[in-house]
Formats: sequence, structure tokens, C-alpha cells
Amino acid sequence: MRRRVAAALVAAILVAPALAQQQEPFEPEEYRSDNYRAPVPATLTGARVLTTAEAEAIWRAKSGAFIDVLPRAPKPKNLPEGTVWRDMPRKNIPGSTWLPDTGYGVLPPAMDDYFQRGLARAARGDKAALLVIYCLADCWMSWNAAKRALAYGYANVAWYPDGTDGWERANLPLDDAQPEPRPEQ
Repeated sequence: MRRRVAAALVAAILVAPALAQQQEPFEPEEYRSDNYRAPVPATLTGARVLTTAEAEAIWRAKSGAFIDVLPRAPKPKNLPEGTVWRDMPRKNIPGSTWLPDTGYGVLPPAMDDYFQRGLARAARGDKAALLVIYCLADCWMSWNAAKRALAYGYANVAWYPDGTDGWERANLPLDDAQPEPRPEQ
């Protein structure tokens, strides 16, 4: 009997860390403001969470506006003359609107306005239009941006947590992307 209890205890000790790692993080009440590349929750209250197959169906039917929120470092001001600056290339889901830097936990007023205007253009002024918001897998930027779109009053927000990583794994097409021009910050 003691051996069985000891074996069960050892098994529980060995399995517990693996189970803890498999659990997804809980959905926070506020926006995530650090460690943006980390496991994301499975839910976003008020939004529909999409699998790759669901995102593909929406894309093929052209029934939603896809919004990429992957950050992009702006060209530094006052670079020394002759300095070569190359933006990091980005491939996104074809037809997407890329609104970089809009998934941070706190947005400066100019970026908040930029995001609101970008969503309004993508939704053609219709707050009931389907918005599919994404970034990369395990990217809190897309979670924050989808939560923010809900706070702006958009009623049909879908969050695609696998983003372009999941899209690419499914061998779906990606296009070279250029971001919507950002405001001066």
C-alpha cells in the first residue's frame, strides 16, 4: 500500500509541472503591458476567437476586414547622413490593413486616434462590420488590439490568435505588406 501511495505521489510530482505549462493564461481584466510575446488566453470576452480554418473561411468569403497589428520600429529621427535604413519585411494575410504598434497596453493619444481611424476605414464606418484582428502566434498585441476595438464600440470583433504563423503553417498565401502611414509621435 505504501509503495502505491509513494508511486502515485512521485507521478503527481512529475506530471504537475507539465500540466501547469499546458494551461493557458487567464484572460486579464486590463490590457497586457509587458512580455507581449508569451502564451495568450484561449478567450477574449466579447470577441469570437478564430481557428485558422475559420479565419480562412472568412477571408475566402471576403466577409470581414483583416487587421494586422504587428509592431514595426519606425525609422529613427536624425540618423547620420548616409546611414542605410531598411524596414523589416512583413508578409500578412492578403487584403489586410496593417496598423502597426496599435496593440500595446497603453497607446499615446496620436496612436489611439490612428487606430480608431484605421478601424473605421477598414470597417467602412460600420461598427457592426466583422473585424478580424491578428498578429503572430503568442502575441498579446492582437489580443490587446481586439479588446480595444471592442472598447471602441465595434460589435463584431474576431480575434485570430495564431496570426500569420498559423496562416503560414496551413500553407495559405501571404503578401508583402506595407503599414498604413503612422502619425508623427
